[in-house]
Amino acid sequence: MTEINSPALMHLAQDPVMARIMAETPAPKIFNDYASDVYLALLESIVSQQISVKAADAIFGRFRALFPDNYPQADALLLKTTDELRSAGLSFQKIKYLQSVAEFSLEKPIDRAHLDALTDEEIVQYLLPIKGVGRWTVEMLLMFVLDRPDIFPIDDLVIRQRMIRAYPEQTDGLTGKTLYKTLLEIAEPWRPYRTTASRYLWRWQSK
Repeated sequence: MTEINSPALMHLAQDPVMARIMAETPAPKIFNDYASDVYLALLESIVSQQISVKAADAIFGRFRALFPDNYPQADALLLKTTDELRSAGLSFQKIKYLQSVAEFSLEKPIDRAHLDALTDEEIVQYLLPIKGVGRWTVEMLLMFVLDRPDIFPIDDLVIRQRMIRAYPEQTDGLTGKTLYKTLLEIAEPWRPYRTTASRYLWRWQSK
């Protein structure tokens, strides 16, 4: 269903399996809800952890409503009491994580001007010290907020499941580090467009 008519798609189509996936799959829609606002995106990603999209949207909406203009400025966030933040539906752990994002943002820049000068891996290492932020969280930020073209989120369960289904001969019976190594090898020829490949894998509905 996707027309192979861009440099990224033509490059990925050199892999026959990926060519079939793209042919069967509507072009993924690109969403950027935060207009490159890394700080807000990190807050939202923490609120969303381990809960449904519907629940996360409701809690994040209540959280933002606690602040003027619905924007949780870092200094204002740190002034909120635990009870105030709990009233939005946040767990104690997530409150600590949100406060960690706020503290980090007051100590170090996390705006586009600063991050755009860094490599993908430099951004991962730069943001990992924030409590509640892991590699997967930063990779989602790289893909959906910073628009980096060559991110391969191998820790994403759906990505791994779809690749195992798409490449059964290479992955049959593999687990753990051996599986990870094989998936990385399969994805290597997709460079420098692994973000696009990942978007298609997420949307692909295999038969």
